[in-house]
Amino acid sequence: MLARKSIIPEEYVLARIAAENLRKPRVRDRPRKARFIAKNGACNLAHKNIREQGRFLQDIFTTLVDLKWRHTLVIFTMSFLCSWLLFAMVWWLVAFAHGDMDRIDNSKGSANWTPCVTDVGSFTSAFLFSIEVQVTIGFGGRMMTEECPTAITVLILQNIVGLIINAVMLGCIFMKTAQAHRRAETLIFSRHAVIAVRNGRLCFMFRVGDLRKSMIISASVRIQAVKKTTTPEGEIIPIHQLDIPVDNPIESNNIFLVAPLIICHIIDKRSPLYDISPSDLVNQDLELIVILEGVVETTGITTQARTSYIAEEILWGHRFVPIVTEEEGVYAVDYSKFGNTIKVAAPRCSARELDEKPSILIQTLQKSELSHQNSLRKRNSMRRNNSIRRNNSMRRTNSSLMVPKVQFITPEGNQNASET
Repeated sequence: MLARKSIIPEEYVLARIAAENLRKPRVRDRPRKARFIAKNGACNLAHKNIREQGRFLQDIFTTLVDLKWRHTLVIFTMSFLCSWLLFAMVWWLVAFAHGDMDRIDNSKGSANWTPCVTDVGSFTSAFLFSIEVQVTIGFGGRMMTEECPTAITVLILQNIVGLIINAVMLGCIFMKTAQAHRRAETLIFSRHAVIAVRNGRLCFMFRVGDLRKSMIISASVRIQAVKKTTTPEGEIIPIHQLDIPVDNPIESNNIFLVAPLIICHIIDKRSPLYDISPSDLVNQDLELIVILEGVVETTGITTQARTSYIAEEILWGHRFVPIVTEEEGVYAVDYSKFGNTIKVAAPRCSARELDEKPSILIQTLQKSELSHQNSLRKRNSMRRNNSIRRNNSMRRTNSSLMVPKVQFITPEGNQNASET
């Protein structure tokens, strides 16, 4: 096939090939820092190389409560089975030492012989008797006599051991089902935090709510900043925690969590966000941990709910939409809008720059007011134009429906006008 040089110039072809083969610059994303606290409140921490494992056995009850459910159920089952088998062996030895195994077949003929435990002639019968003693079933076929003091001692010992196993295992199951973090599942936080102007100050805000009707008594909120820092001596602190004050008009620092609340932190000189601007926030390896603590009203157990916000989850210049409305004398909460935000006017500078130049806030508010007025004018003009168009269309429709007048001329020349 002949080359079609006259259609496509050679220079254009070479330039196009070069442009297609040009390697695009690869943008390497900044390595993302591992979260210290996950969004669901779990701690992202792994304990390794623990040499003193025996310390966990010293607090056996807490160790059993901290185990997973499958491990707890296995221990619960094996503790009872092992105790039944152990005392079954003891009852069998008592019967064997007393000679009940040899005389069990001739028991009906000897009136002077009394066994330690009636109808215990094998290990199976001893195992069944052990279950009856520890669980206090009492079928009535097997019973202990006054012949053997050793059997009485074993009976007392098995009852004591059975009560201890019941107390430990049932207490462990109860504590696992009534753990404090179960109640924290219905304490929710907004997925994103916002930074906006409130009362003339830049504020860090997030929303917290409780899905249950039973309240959290003496609820309090704490905020901590976690970041990697280096001291002037060169020491590297990978997890440096800083307390962040929470703006609360109540002196007791408790909140009344009957409806979703917006927790506010004023960004001032004590805040780690004081020198951070919107452009700096993206490059910050900063994690803000939120901790909500309180007492459960129904059980009296102290519960704690946690979450965290990293730089990507903080929206600058946003505000939470209101979700509490009054309907027929009752306050209603719309949880479908729990995390919804809207854009608002906010200075694109740090809180330090805003304190040094208060005119930035005034200019930002003036610009937002002008833009708001312009949007209102555009909206009103659009509504006016739509109403004019609607009126014109209605007039055209009415004019098209009007009946025309027709004149009929008779041969005599008289005109009769009739309307149809």
